[in-house]
Amino acid sequence: MAKIDTADLLDAGEVSLLLGLSGNPRSISVYRSRYEDFPEPVVSKNGGKCTLWHRQDVEAWARSTGRLT
Repeated sequence: MAKIDTADLLDAGEVSLLLGLSGNPRSISVYRSRYEDFPEPVVSKNGGKCTLWHRQDVEAWARSTGRLT
């Protein structure tokens, strides 16, 4: 498994901002339920209280769906 730089990890609020949403972390749970191809988090601990995504995964998904240019 490749190592991930911790600077490339985003929490739900940061993912929301990257996607041009409100910055509200809850918006990402809506995206996760709405879009089957939404990237899986690379870290999910404590029953989902600590959930982090790899920036490159989110950016690639956003580009492929036209949400990021």
